[in-house]
Amino acid sequence: MTALTRAPAGVPRQAAADTAAIRTLGLRKDYRGTPALDGIDLEVPRGTVHGLLGPNGAGKTTAVRILATLLRPDGGRAEVAGFDVARDPSEVRLRVGLLGQHAAVDEILDGRQNLEMFARLYHLAPRAARARAAELLDRFGLADTGRKPVGAYSGGMRRRLDLAAAMILAPEVMFLDEPTTGLDPRARTEVWASVRELVAGGTSVLLTTQYLEEADRLADGITVVDRGRVVARGTPDDLKARLGGAASTSYSPRTPMWPPRHACWNRWRAGCRRRWTRRPGGSAYRCATGWRP
Repeated sequence: MTALTRAPAGVPRQAAADTAAIRTLGLRKDYRGTPALDGIDLEVPRGTVHGLLGPNGAGKTTAVRILATLLRPDGGRAEVAGFDVARDPSEVRLRVGLLGQHAAVDEILDGRQNLEMFARLYHLAPRAARARAAELLDRFGLADTGRKPVGAYSGGMRRRLDLAAAMILAPEVMFLDEPTTGLDPRARTEVWASVRELVAGGTSVLLTTQYLEEADRLADGITVVDRGRVVARGTPDDLKARLGGAASTSYSPRTPMWPPRHACWNRWRAGCRRRWTRRPGGSAYRCATGWRP
């Protein structure tokens, strides 16, 4: 990993990280003496999707909140778009977008009104706000529904509108914190298509997820974290080769899985040794406790 460096005098600080959109070194955060992050090293090249994969409580959301300047680290260093998150938080905020785990849109307003409201909160002039809202509705395939109350949107449409709101300022770096949790397969596919469009437009993406399939489909690189520590990193193909298969692999009921490559991360962490099989034609897995997504 490239060391964090301070830009020379007279040179824009973001030039010091010209190849990395996000870079952390020994990032730490404790809650009442319990480490949520325990020395995370991370590097995300510009123009790529990087997956931060792990179970609930692994530290994924804490890492995103620190990188988005919503939380101060207790140790280590982090740079986003070339700026230190602790020394230059306002510079970082001008260059990032954040899609949290829960939608931030107003269900009473329609899609266009939501986007115009967010644009005005970002201090865009009324005419510029209307133009940006129309552009984003068209970009995310919501132009025909822009006058419909958000409460009538499907889950995938609502999530795409939330993603559009995070793109008001065309950020260099986008943080997506478990963007498809709770969505049905069709809605997840819609969100995945929107993420690919973001990257095609030059945005760098840090994606946190519990879904192996999601990381495999979207991410150029993956960092696996558990209990605040990095336990594996590499490309999806590298990790599949090292760990013995992907979430999309079909297993025989008699084939032992070690480590158990299923979506039940908390059972894996707790020491689950059951043999799992994949539901035919689906993305769920079964053991003695029944089907799990």
